[in-house]
Amino acid sequence: MGRIIAIANQKGGVGKTTTAINIAASLAIFEQRTLLIDCDPQANATAGIGFPKDPGRRTLYQALILAEPLDRIILKTQVEGLDLLPADKNLVGAAVELVSAENREYRLKKLIEQVRDSYAYIIMDCPPALDLLTLNALTAADSVLVPIQCEYLALEGVSELLDTLMRIRRTLNPGLAIEGIVLTMYDERTTLSRQVASDLRSFFGSQVFQSVIPRNVRLAEAPSHGKPIHIYDIHSRGAEAYINLAKEVASNGEKRIGKGAGSSDS
Repeated sequence: MGRIIAIANQKGGVGKTTTAINIAASLAIFEQRTLLIDCDPQANATAGIGFPKDPGRRTLYQALILAEPLDRIILKTQVEGLDLLPADKNLVGAAVELVSAENREYRLKKLIEQVRDSYAYIIMDCPPALDLLTLNALTAADSVLVPIQCEYLALEGVSELLDTLMRIRRTLNPGLAIEGIVLTMYDERTTLSRQVASDLRSFFGSQVFQSVIPRNVRLAEAPSHGKPIHIYDIHSRGAEAYINLAKEVASNGEKRIGKGAGSSDS
C-alpha cells in the first residue's frame, strides 16, 4: 500500500511544486513506483513534469466532479516509474462545486483508494491556500511535507500551518503525521538563511530534514523546460539535494514500518 504525502504550505513561493516534482522523480529513480498528483488549478506541476496546457486532456477535475476512473486520466511521464494525475484551471470550479457535495473533504481520498496499491508513493502538490482542494489532499494524506523558504517570518508561517494541521487531525484525519520540514532556497552565504535554518532547527528539532534545498539556477530553470532536475542537470547541486531529501523520506517510511502501522509524529 503506497505512502501518501502532501506537499503543503499556505504561503506561496516557497518551492512546493519544485519539491513535489523532484521528490517524486527521485523516488521513481530509486525504483519506487510513484504517482504525482497535481492538486493546484495553476497546474504548475503538470507543466513542470513535461505536459503543457491541453484543453482536451482529462484531469483531476473530471475525477473529482464527474467520477471518471483514474486509469483513464493518469499519464506516464518521461521518468520511468513516475506517473502523473494532471491538473488544469477547471480545478478552480471544482473547489466551488465541491462546497455543496456530500462528504466533500473525502472525495480525493476515495479516488486515491482506486490506485493506492499500484504505487509505493503518492505525492500531492497542494495549492497555496487552505481551500477545499488542500483539505481534500490533507484528508487523504498519511503525512505532510512542508517546504519553508529561508526568509524573514518563516517561523511564523510554519507555526500557522502546523496549527491548521492540528485542526485537521482533530476533525478530518486523525492519522495525519508530519513528514518533515524542508528548508528551500537556502543560501549559505547569507546570515539570514543561516539564522532561519538555526531558528527552525532549534524550534522543531528532528522534524526538520537534514537535507536543505539550495538556491540554484539550474533548479529554477528546469520547470520551464518541463523536466525534473535529474533530467535537466543531474550534476547540479539541486539534483543532489533532492536525491538526498528523497533518501530521508524513504528512511522515514522504513522507520514507521518498524514502529508498526498507524504510528504518527506530532
